[in-house]
Amino acid sequence: MNRLHAGVLLSLVLLACALTWQLQGWRLGRQLAQQQQAWAFERQQLAERAAAELQGERQQRHVLERQLDLNDNTHYQELLDAQQAQARLRDRLATADLRLSVLLDRDATPDLPAAPGAGSLDHGAPRARLDPAHARRIIAITDAGDAGLIALRACQGYIRALTP
Repeated sequence: MNRLHAGVLLSLVLLACALTWQLQGWRLGRQLAQQQQAWAFERQQLAERAAAELQGERQQRHVLERQLDLNDNTHYQELLDAQQAQARLRDRLATADLRLSVLLDRDATPDLPAAPGAGSLDHGAPRARLDPAHARRIIAITDAGDAGLIALRACQGYIRALTP
């Protein structure tokens, strides 16, 4: 009987150990599943935040690209308008429709009369007409200067658009 009790007791202890082992396995499995679920949820939240940030940056980039494109078009149109105005001015100078003149300083030229002559309609300061070749060079210089100023404004607009 002692052996029988010992066998039953040993069987009960083994059964209790096996049951405890099984319960611990189930509990540990449930904890691991909860941890994996929490980890997956956290990763999903991080991915959604990263996607939202990426979408925001894409929108900012798109706005910046549109602004730079508008800036380029505006400055290109300014340059084109300035070139057309310079071409018209050169054409007017070439056809003698327009003559460039400069004001003369009366103190520097004392031999000029103070009052206009009988055939003159101009009652202003005395003027001297420039040679057409000099006028063309002056127009070329102002053309280059206008183009430089327009390019400078374009660069400044580009930098302003890039800096927050």
